[in-house]
Amino acid sequence: MDRRQFCSSASACMTGAVSTGLSLPLWAADAKPRTYNRVVLTDELGKPLKTADLAPSTNYVFHYPFEGTPVFLLKLDKPAVPKQLSTRSKAAYDWPGGVGPQRNIVAFSAICAHQLVYPTPQLSFISFRKTKSAKGVQDNLIHCCADHSQYDPARGAQVLSGPAEQPLCAVLLEHDPRTDTLSAYATLGGELFDEFFKKYEFKLSMDVGPKARQQVATQSVVKGLDRFCKNPVQC
Repeated sequence: MDRRQFCSSASACMTGAVSTGLSLPLWAADAKPRTYNRVVLTDELGKPLKTADLAPSTNYVFHYPFEGTPVFLLKLDKPAVPKQLSTRSKAAYDWPGGVGPQRNIVAFSAICAHQLVYPTPQLSFISFRKTKSAKGVQDNLIHCCADHSQYDPARGAQVLSGPAEQPLCAVLLEHDPRTDTLSAYATLGGELFDEFFKKYEFKLSMDVGPKARQQVATQSVVKGLDRFCKNPVQC
């Protein structure tokens, strides 16, 4: 995507916000979204996924921007408003908030910002939790059981507790109101993909094969975490 395409996408997001009564800030001067292939999100049959088909407060997983990098897709129970955040290197950025008719659809890299824990087909120590557990997890947070980092998806996956030093990397979505479908087109915030591929090179070669580092080309399948992963851990 070139610069003009990106500006067009940002304008479309801001126009949608105005129509729903929410206002989005202009991109901060130091916000640097990283554009990748524009990818349509689909259901398991390959049909474009509609936001109306998403269950609220449910973990969904797709892969973006690479074939081996998982992303959480969430339909929150309230609008997700814009939030100013910063990476562990203190680079500030403006997260634009949720998309969709209710501005409550959000997506974040499912790679924990501390130990790079991520959901695999066999096991997942990280997921969104609707209600608190006996361990004291707050409501409506993404929680990593490996280090107990907690992220608030309604505020750009801001870290609320635990050792993580930055929010989860956001995946920017565009909603088409005519078809109620979603596309992913960029990331925003602290990417950890280089570290991730280095740490899990062998496992990714077993689970995904040689295409793990390839960019997703045109579409990405969305699955419920309970279908993607055999054992989602609840801590």
